[in-house]
Amino acid sequence: MKKSLADFDFEAGEVLLLDKPLTWTSFDVVRKVKNALRIKKIGHAGTLDPLATGLLILCTGKKTKEIDLIQAQEKEYTGTFRLGETTPSFDLETAVDMARPYAHLTEEQIRAATAPFTGTIEQTPPLFSAVKVDGQRAYTIARQGGAAEIKSKTVEIKVFELTRIALPEVDFRVVCSKGTYIRSLARDFGLALGCGAHLTRLVRTRIGEYRNEDAFTLEAIEALRPPRPEGEGPTRPRRERPATAPNRAGLQYFAALQADALAAKEHQAAEAASLTDTPASGPLSDGSVPSQPR
Repeated sequence: MKKSLADFDFEAGEVLLLDKPLTWTSFDVVRKVKNALRIKKIGHAGTLDPLATGLLILCTGKKTKEIDLIQAQEKEYTGTFRLGETTPSFDLETAVDMARPYAHLTEEQIRAATAPFTGTIEQTPPLFSAVKVDGQRAYTIARQGGAAEIKSKTVEIKVFELTRIALPEVDFRVVCSKGTYIRSLARDFGLALGCGAHLTRLVRTRIGEYRNEDAFTLEAIEALRPPRPEGEGPTRPRRERPATAPNRAGLQYFAALQADALAAKEHQAAEAASLTDTPASGPLSDGSVPSQPR
């Protein structure tokens, strides 16, 4: 049975499961929860990329001692690869830089390409990642237009199964070890197929025995915000974060995609409305034909 948030003792120590919203960094979530609940000691047990959603585990109080233990547990992800296109970040953070044919691929070929990526493998993290290069985060170098050599690392992928093939999209489920980059798996899978690929959707569904279905939303956390003590005013005005804010995460391209999709949706709605408002042609009830606008 899912524990009620009202029963949590955050100061003493809790393991809090959160469903991270799209475009939020893991640090954004930690800061939001810390400020909302006025928790002194809090940290997360495993970063999620801004364009990923799903399970983010926060530890408070004495439970922060368990962060390393939780991070070491296996992870489960679901998501979508798009075949035939690549991006420098291996996901939607950056624009497509190469397109190749993919329609010739059969379902049998696509499923067979998963085999080399199960078991213990060598994987090179993306340049757009939190890996440190000479003391600097790789994503900082990448977003400044620089280049760096990223060393490969040994990871284990226990399960790599395809749950839907609807070209150019391929849905998947992956169970893997700590340190596995699903964006790198997208790149390598696309290379194996000869057409390229990038990650367009990612959800972390499980860490060890902790499951996203048991996670709380940030809205539920915000509802627990204690009232400000009488006479104590805010030190600065609160700023609400837009649902798809691209700040600090380098998500300008993703924000542009969202804006284009919204514009297309609004255009379709306007066209549908204009068709509905157009008077039907044909004879009226008295047998006459309505005049047409000139």
